[in-house]
Amino acid sequence: MKTKEVEKWKAFEHPDGTVRDLSFFDAHEAIYTHYAVGKPNKVYKFYVTYSFHCFCKEYENQSEEEKNALMYFAPRDQRPFCDRRYQLARLHLRKLIEDLGNRKVLHAGYGSYAVVELEGENGESEFYFVVFSTFKENKRLRLHVTSAYPVSKKPGGHYVGFFTIAYNLLSGRQPPHAPK
Repeated sequence: MKTKEVEKWKAFEHPDGTVRDLSFFDAHEAIYTHYAVGKPNKVYKFYVTYSFHCFCKEYENQSEEEKNALMYFAPRDQRPFCDRRYQLARLHLRKLIEDLGNRKVLHAGYGSYAVVELEGENGESEFYFVVFSTFKENKRLRLHVTSAYPVSKKPGGHYVGFFTIAYNLLSGRQPPHAPK
């Protein structure tokens, strides 16, 4: 599928000499099946892409030398690489995206949605703000993860079912908006 987003991410050579593989951010298809009682199952296929904001961030109080050493050059922008975002994404992001049909999705504003809670390594809840937008492109359903980063507390807001988002998108209806 031809898209304006990056479909294959190049690895990052970290200043510590190791290479950070970014292939798990490569575009892929995700299939979601909505099992409805008394109705036929509905299958939604989304083509998924990821922004480099899932593994890069702008740092405050970072020297120019540190910033330049960590700089990741994407096709249309550049930002310093972030090991924390990278590790969270490597461990959780694709699984979260592929499991959207079973998760609580939060309105994130500006027509975007987010997944916020995951089980951390110690078994406790962690909050990971994974912001994504959905749309149609070339007659196909698209999901683009615009950013993913840890947050210290659970964000507030209204929840919406992922299948409501998918159904409205496929039907040409307005996406669900947060109540005012």
